[in-house]
Amino acid sequence: MSRRFDPVQLSSIDLFCRAAELGSFTAAAQVLGLTPAAVSRSIARLEARVHTRLFSRTTRQVKLTDDGCLYLEQCQQALAQIDAVERAIMGRGDTPRGRLRISAPTTYAHFRLLPVLPRFMARYPQLSVEVNVSNRNVDLVDEGYDIAIRMGTPPEGRLVARKLEDAALGVFASPAYLRRHGVPRNLDELQHHECIRFQMPSTGRTLPWLFRVDGLDVDQPVAGRAVFSDDVLGCVSHATGGGGLVQIYDFIAAPAVHAGALSEVLESYRGRSRPFSLLYPHNRHLSAAVRAFVDFLAGEINSAD
Repeated sequence: MSRRFDPVQLSSIDLFCRAAELGSFTAAAQVLGLTPAAVSRSIARLEARVHTRLFSRTTRQVKLTDDGCLYLEQCQQALAQIDAVERAIMGRGDTPRGRLRISAPTTYAHFRLLPVLPRFMARYPQLSVEVNVSNRNVDLVDEGYDIAIRMGTPPEGRLVARKLEDAALGVFASPAYLRRHGVPRNLDELQHHECIRFQMPSTGRTLPWLFRVDGLDVDQPVAGRAVFSDDVLGCVSHATGGGGLVQIYDFIAAPAVHAGALSEVLESYRGRSRPFSLLYPHNRHLSAAVRAFVDFLAGEINSAD
């Protein structure tokens, strides 16, 4: 069978996808280390090959045509398949090798994943690791990630979920704040305190605080002048500086409690938690690297409890 694509054509397809995803020839050029003119020439050659315009161009922007949208969808699927096959081939056998791409939220990355990651990499020297640390929920399949760590109950779909832990929650404040404002003895007294709130960036909703009262789960709305979004560590830093009460995971509060920077309050109302899970795509060719990482991190978290 004759070869239909040479390396230059495949490179042009990849470049076309980058330009379409970024909405700019200039942005694609910056990411790939090329000049905008080189990007424009490459896409022009691709348009000549398929005998249609893929972009409509103005002096201010480039925009996909209808044919361009169809071509992008099919090219992304084809490139994702090629990437998946390469990962499966590199991951065959008992020894993890190649590249492992991981996405993790900031808090879990800094306090759970990154401290143990060097041990994982030392165990598997033929494996390289790329970690995206952010609170954006990446699309594992479309963006080429092998595995993600996420908070909450994962939806049914094209991802496999393995629970890592139910992360326990507590309420904490700095000793200086408690000396100035007193220690709350029950949930009603929270209305007289500065409660540091966290707003979910995906929904704009401020998270309620979670308690257990006489064996029943209670979601308690709280009030306070300080609201943080995107990175919950801002709430912790504000509390450590004396800004108020914060409800946070035990694994985040533990170092500050040990150092005397935070003290726990309302201990009799604890008992609630939020789940964290490992997610990875359904794939009958699951790589040795993904299998090794899943088993490793689950073991580390279990041993940390």
